[in-house]
Amino acid sequence: MKKELKGQIIEGISAKMKEFPNFYITDIAGLNAEQTSKLRRECFNNGIVLTVVKNTLLAHVLKEMNEDVQSLSETLVGNTALMYTQVPAAPGKLIKKLQKEGFSKPVVKGAYVQECVFIGEDKLDMLAGIKTREELIGDIIGLLQSPARNIVSALQNACEGKSDDETLKQ
Repeated sequence: MKKELKGQIIEGISAKMKEFPNFYITDIAGLNAEQTSKLRRECFNNGIVLTVVKNTLLAHVLKEMNEDVQSLSETLVGNTALMYTQVPAAPGKLIKKLQKEGFSKPVVKGAYVQECVFIGEDKLDMLAGIKTREELIGDIIGLLQSPARNIVSALQNACEGKSDDETLKQ
């Protein structure tokens, strides 16, 4: 491969990492044509960009990033595919779904999600359970509203002349 082409590929990977704040480093080797097609279709449907990369070229990109991300270089063994996403848990959920359907791959080697580094397949459950910023805000609002709802409910019951014991029986 010519040096110019390598430079273009490295620039392309860097651009994707700037465009998408989260990425997973996976191994998809060994999938047959039908499984690969299904994986690519599911990635497209979930807003995930899947690309196969050379480890040496990805290593060059990781060297230019902060120290935490550089630790992902240890995962660059064997075949490597990158899954770029805007939604942090989307690739994790997709991989879990495919594994339940009997797929042996993709396997998570590492991930950079919400400015945190995850290394190893054992982190898949954690990655699939990560909530988006909007989901976390919704959870917090729900928690903040809960006591207010209880107070309003108690006041309404008191105004209606029901005691707390009568309310509990209903």
